[in-house]
Parts: sequence; C-alpha cells; structure tokens
Amino acid sequence: MPRSQINGNFIDKTSSIVANILLRIIPTTSGEKEAFTYYRDGMSAQSEGNYAEALQNYYEAMRLEIDPYDRSYILYNIGLIHTSNGEHTKALEYYFRALERNPFLPQAFNNMAVICHYRGEQAIRQGDSEIAEAWSDQAAEYWKQAIALTPGNYIEAHNWLKITKRFE
Repeated sequence: MPRSQINGNFIDKTSSIVANILLRIIPTTSGEKEAFTYYRDGMSAQSEGNYAEALQNYYEAMRLEIDPYDRSYILYNIGLIHTSNGEHTKALEYYFRALERNPFLPQAFNNMAVICHYRGEQAIRQGDSEIAEAWSDQAAEYWKQAIALTPGNYIEAHNWLKITKRFE
C-alpha cells in the first residue's frame, strides 16, 4: 500500500487527499502521476527519518519522471538524505546533478557550501591550512551563488563571507 494511503495524522491525510484530487484533475500522463506519487511518498518517509524507504521511492520517481525541473527536486532530496547520513561526496554528486537540471536551486548551492565549509573546518582541526583554505574558498563560491539567487537569505553565510573577506 502506498505510504500516501497510510499516513496517520490529519495534516498528512488532508495533504494526500488534496494531492490525489489534483492528480485526477490536472492533465498529466499516468507515468507522471505515478512519479509524483513515489516522490510524495519519498518526502513523507524522509520527513519521518525513514531514509532507506525514501531513497527507494525517490529512485523509482527518477525512473518515471521525465521533466528536468521535477527531476532536480528528486535529486536534491536524495542529496539531503546523503548529507544527513554523512555521505558528503554522494550528497555533493546529487546536488550537482540537481543543479544541472535546474540551476536556480539556491538551497542546493547552500548545502554544497555547508559541506565544503565543514570539510574546511575538519582540515583546520587536522592542521592542514592549505586544504582548509581551498575548501573555504569553494564554500564561498557556492554561498555567493545561493545569495545571488535569493538576496536576503543566508544571512549567516553572508556575514561569514564578509568576516573572511570573501565577499565581493
């Protein structure tokens, strides 16, 4: 049984009902509807911390979804799961793939910057200032892109760029 049919709380049930109505009235193919159902079930599983189930749903949605814009959000969510699991290399790969399909995802740039910043901090703790600087420079580039797409967001990143004299 699809996850969308077993959600227990009122908000999830209401959202599922609205989504099902929209799926019936919006002109889409059965493949697109099925892809959306897997995506929605993946988001539900992800929000509950069921990452393995979420990934299965996202991979199935990727198999069915043909729209690049919609695929970008699936890839982004897969990246989020890998980030949560500490699999930063995989996460970066999925964020890159999401941005290839939709270069207007500031949250992907932000998450990539966070990973690079984290790796820079790790390098500092390990005493490798050259590697730390390279990771920090990369984080700065990603944060600049995120900020350019959504001025006013990512205030802490903006302040970090100013403090470290990386903001132009």
